[in-house]
Amino acid sequence: MAREKTPFTLFCYKFRQRKTALVAGIFIVLLVLTALFAPLIAPYDPFQTDYSLSMQVPSLTHPAGTDIYGRDILSRIIYGSRISLAVGLTSVFVGALVGVTLGLLSGFFGGFLDGLIMRTSDVLFAFPGILLAIAIVAILGPGLVNVVVAVSVFSMPTFARIVRGSTLTLKESLYVRAARSIGASRKRIMFVHILPGTLGGVIVYFTMRIGTSIITASSLSFLGLGAQPPTPEWGAMLAESRDYIGVADHMSIYPGIAIFLTVLFFNLFGDGLRAALDPKTK
Repeated sequence: MAREKTPFTLFCYKFRQRKTALVAGIFIVLLVLTALFAPLIAPYDPFQTDYSLSMQVPSLTHPAGTDIYGRDILSRIIYGSRISLAVGLTSVFVGALVGVTLGLLSGFFGGFLDGLIMRTSDVLFAFPGILLAIAIVAILGPGLVNVVVAVSVFSMPTFARIVRGSTLTLKESLYVRAARSIGASRKRIMFVHILPGTLGGVIVYFTMRIGTSIITASSLSFLGLGAQPPTPEWGAMLAESRDYIGVADHMSIYPGIAIFLTVLFFNLFGDGLRAALDPKTK
């Protein structure tokens, strides 16, 4: 007699079918380990300058070359992974926490509260994400903390919409009606019976949003609104290297590759999660 598949077993089976998502997952694990153990992995101090080594091309000694100040680019990219992951994860987590809460309240209570939250979301949706982030950082001032705030703000509306849509469906389901009939409190119904049913879409969007947040944070640093020199942040490294394109191309190529691969693999991983969590996927 065949054993019945549990939801987790079914998820693992579906996810394994997505080879690109598996590769992306391995890359993300390696990236996280690189960020955690950067002091052990980086061959040089990312802040150490040596003008005699200025703008050296990639070699065995410096696999990614050196920048205008003679700092090892590979070491700066490795340390930069810490900043990019920290900003991406923190901003999306804060945006998800606030957005999920607002979406749950909006879908459950409806009425004036629903209208207020959704119209506010519509106002935020009216601005392109990067433009809204630039406006917020311009008001608050440059710095990584303000970048986290800016990215969190434009992440909230989408999380709120995802959870609101699921809440509107789930609150009319049979098991929620049964919970109401036995006298369950609103708080218990929302957070015990409805919230778990909304997490599938939230997890998928959370994963894919990390890549967007990383590229937004890098863009703000490139414009001088995020990480400030000499912080080894990928966008700031691109900003420092733009005046030397054609003279020392490696200074911009390697940070650009780091941003590209990180965003690409987070999106591929999120796509694999979406396929695995979608009940319609065979």
